[in-house]
Order: sequence, then C-alpha cells, then structure tokens
Amino acid sequence: MTNSTTLAPETSEHRATLLFRLCIGVYFLGGFLNSLVGLLVPRLRMIEGLTHTRALLVQFAFHSSYLLFALPITALVVKFGYMRSIAAGLVVIALGCGLLAASLGSFGYMVVLLALLALASGVTFLQIAANIVVPVVEPTRRAVSRLTFLQGFNSLGTVLASLAGSTLLLGTGRPRTGDLTNHVRVVFPFLAVALVASALASAFIYRRDLLLASSTPRHVPLSGIVGVLLNRRLLAGAGAMFAYVGAEVTIGTLLVEYLAMPETLGISPVAAGQLVGLYWAGALAGRLVGARYLARYSAPTMLLGCAITAIALVGMAIGLQGPVAASALLAVGLCNAIMYPTIFALALPDDHSTATYASMLLCMVVVGGAIIPLLTGVVADMVGLKIAFGLPGACYIVIAGFAWWRHRTWTL
Repeated sequence: MTNSTTLAPETSEHRATLLFRLCIGVYFLGGFLNSLVGLLVPRLRMIEGLTHTRALLVQFAFHSSYLLFALPITALVVKFGYMRSIAAGLVVIALGCGLLAASLGSFGYMVVLLALLALASGVTFLQIAANIVVPVVEPTRRAVSRLTFLQGFNSLGTVLASLAGSTLLLGTGRPRTGDLTNHVRVVFPFLAVALVASALASAFIYRRDLLLASSTPRHVPLSGIVGVLLNRRLLAGAGAMFAYVGAEVTIGTLLVEYLAMPETLGISPVAAGQLVGLYWAGALAGRLVGARYLARYSAPTMLLGCAITAIALVGMAIGLQGPVAASALLAVGLCNAIMYPTIFALALPDDHSTATYASMLLCMVVVGGAIIPLLTGVVADMVGLKIAFGLPGACYIVIAGFAWWRHRTWTL
C-alpha cells in the first residue's frame, strides 16, 4: 500500500467528502444492525415466552458495551487513527454476527447475551471513530447538517431491517430439532450483516490513507483528559445523549408488543414489526429534511421543539387507545430524527483536537440504551406496558432542558 506521503496532494474538502461517502455505508449498517437487535426482544418475549425484564436484557447486553469498552477503544483510536479503527470495528461486527447466528441456533440464552456484548464492542469502535470524523473537519453548522444526513442512512437501515427482519425473526415459531429451514430464516439477517461488514472493512483498509492528517487524534495527559470530560457543555450533552438513546431504544424495542395489544391495534407480531418500520421511517424522513433546515436555522431551537413534541406524543400513547395512540407513539420517530447528531455536535467542546475524548464520553453514555429499556421492562412487569412508557417520556424532558440551555448560550 502506498504511503500517504507519496499520494498526490488533495484538498481537505475533497478528502472530507470521500470520508463522508465511506461513512454512509457505516451508518446504514449500524442502523440495520440496531433494528435487528431490537427485533430479538419481541421474539424472545412473544415467541419464546420470556418476561419483559429477561427479554430486555438483550438491549442491556448490547448497549452496556459502550460503557465497558469505550475507554480502551478510545486508546486504540488515538494510537491507530480513525480509519484503521473503523475497519477494526467492522471486522469485530462481522465476527460478532457470526457468533450470534451460531448461538441463536441452539438458543443458549447466556450465549446470546455474550454474543451481543461482543458484537456491540465492534459498534463501539464505530461510535467513537466514525462519529467524530465529520465534526472535526466541518464548521459547526455544516457538521450538524452532514451528521444529520448520515443519520438518515442510519434510519434507512432501520426501516429496511424492520420490514425484512420482522418476517424472518417474528414469522417463525420456536426452533425445533432438525428444523433447518426455520433456523436459516432466523440467522440469515445476521449472516448478511457479517458479509456486508467484511466488505466495508476491506474498503476502509484500502482507503485508509484518506485520513486527514490535520485531524489525527492526539494524546492528552491524564490531567488534560479529566479537564475535557469535566467541560460543562460536554457533561450536559452527555446527560441529554443518555436520555435520548434510552428513550429511542426503549420505544423502538417495545413498539411491537404495544401495537399488538388488543386495546391498541390487536395485530400479529409480524404485522406489528412491519409497522415499526414507520417509526424508523419517520426518523429517516426527519433526518433528510432536517439536514437541510439545520444548515439554516438554530440547532438548539429545533432540538427543543422536537423534544417538547415527543413529550406530548408519548403522553397521548399512554392516555389514549386504538389507532390514535398507535399513531402517536409511531410519530415519536419523527421527533427523534435530528436528536442524535444535534446533541452530539452541540455537546462537543470548542477544542476539536481533544474531540476523540469527548466522543468517548458521548459514546459511554449510550449505555442509556441498556439502562432505560431494562428499567422500563421492570416497570412493565409490575404495572403494565402502557404506564411504563412514562419513563422514556421523562427522558425527553431532560433533552428539552439541554436544548433550552444551549439555546441561551448558542453562538455560530
């Protein structure tokens, strides 16, 4: 492989564009994988017969890796750079999907949880390395816009996974000995992700010299890292990110059962799983539209409006029944559309040379996707599913508070 020093000079704009295009595949794959993991919960709950708490341990295992592995993975990103780290994450995802497919075949519950933990460690590489590439090379306004556009591809992946994965994961009964066809249907989507992740890893390894030298992560002394992590803006953004991921994962995961309830729509798990595609489609549409308007209007103001609307919609889903309640909860996906990239960009400190460490903290708080769903499952087992949605609803109040604070301190 030719070293970057022998390559023809390229403008930072050109290199940033090429990196952006490569990241499209990463974001799409991440959304597809997250949606598949979410569909494992209704399968374990409605087909395998697990309690809410045990079924939601799937999300706990998957999202807790962000907290467990963020620090060592950050050290690896700093040492080896963004491009190699993204490639490494994709390789780990491919291996993790293979392990998960093998464990689903025998339905060893603890093995499934361990496979999800391993799989998510690869996603952690992508969260830290891929998410930070765009913000460090773009002005704040365009960074938010481009991150939102990339999140649109993430949502496209979730929509397609909801449509295809619902039939494969929810349209089959409990595995029986010797039932090869049923087994293949269940594990096929995870094997497909493994193949795509392998191909993407090869592309990133081949184009690794596109790494922007001016944006290479730098080592920071321990005292300096502490200073970065104690930044008020970053801490406030971390709280909002914890709440956002927790709320989005909880609602997306429990929507299948909510829609299938007799007092809501009373439909089959497969039909409910396909309708969940509307939840992710709302995020897709909102991100594509939001990418345009975030380049023109105040990001904190748009974030505040989306958070307040989400609070109202969750309240309707709790207090009402039938198609209106179902539509309200599905519409929360539209409110979620701009939240992740906007919170991420608004939380970063002004000194982008330390952005890798800020990204590490924002990645660690994605553990909200482990804690909030599990707590919601505990509440659901105690008082019922509808009332339990009050917990993710409260998360949007936290996001609204962060948006209001950044609105008061916003500068271009």
